[in-house]
Amino acid sequence: MQEFNFHFLIHTSHLLEERLRIRLTPLGIHPRQARVLDALSRMKDASQVTLAKEFDLSEASMSTMTARLLEAGLIERHVNQRELRSNVLQLSKHGETLLKEIYREWKQIDQEISDVIGTTNAMQLTNLTQQLRNALGGFSPGSPAEERDTPNTGIK
Repeated sequence: MQEFNFHFLIHTSHLLEERLRIRLTPLGIHPRQARVLDALSRMKDASQVTLAKEFDLSEASMSTMTARLLEAGLIERHVNQRELRSNVLQLSKHGETLLKEIYREWKQIDQEISDVIGTTNAMQLTNLTQQLRNALGGFSPGSPAEERDTPNTGIK
């Protein structure tokens, strides 16, 4: 039977996302929603269109996600002070508080990876997957442009 290397990445990603989903469920948030909150914390404010571009999602998909985050009180919508005809989204106080809990759960997933394969291997895995992501044109949504191609030196 023929093996395809990327299947291991996809399967591992699925397993980790499922573990994260289970950890975030008590917080009332999904993994991808957590990533949007994280990006907004770096961006301070952003339009739905900007968020959709950052996450490489359709505007309709981002609209659905932000509507749920607004309803949960995790983000707020304000008039854009630079362009009064448009709105921007930003973290609410509740979103900022929840993000601290999300970061604790993310750290636990990082620790689980280190526990399973060792710290050195976990750091190498992080660096290699970041290199692959960057080479494929990916980046951390909300990160400054100058950081989008910088290799990571360890697990956050």
